[in-house]
Amino acid sequence: MIIAYEDRLTGFGIETLKKVFTTFGTEIEVVNHDEKTQGELVEDLITTVSHFAGRLYGMRSHRYGEVIDGVKKLVGQSINAT
Repeated sequence: MIIAYEDRLTGFGIETLKKVFTTFGTEIEVVNHDEKTQGELVEDLITTVSHFAGRLYGMRSHRYGEVIDGVKKLVGQSINAT
């Protein structure tokens, strides 16, 4: 399998996926090996936490907002909600 960027297949855990694919006789070949910046990694973390908090608490719940605000404070970053 050939992919342009690792994060197009998965945001994280590419090494695990490579091992799984190898057991089935398939390799993952990444064409572009651009490293993410720290800001992009923080954004990915907030997006991931937001997704799971929304599923757990509901997107409109008070607890969801508390979790997202806490993560943003923890990483020292505030980004606009999408």
